[in-house]
Amino acid sequence: MANIKSAKKRILISERNRQRNRTYKSTVRTLIKKYLKAIDVYSAEPTPESLAEVHQAMSTAYSKIDKAVKCNVFHPNNGARKKARLVRALKRATSAAS
Repeated sequence: MANIKSAKKRILISERNRQRNRTYKSTVRTLIKKYLKAIDVYSAEPTPESLAEVHQAMSTAYSKIDKAVKCNVFHPNNGARKKARLVRALKRATSAAS
């Protein structure tokens, strides 16, 4: 355990930030899984309703990824890569459905 007051404070702050980062990362992973599941449903039976559900899930995932990048949980390139992978998965599903 640290003896200096500033070191004790840094320990508390880093633990608080770790918990916040963990929440963002977990939520992003969950939203990506929901999005991919919606794409599977759409590719199995392409209907306008399932496509709307895919777009809603993508919008939610994009929003959370952007917030995580803004809070420095993810590097900007990491966030961009995650979003690009989401779009690529949708393009594959729509080209297979057509």
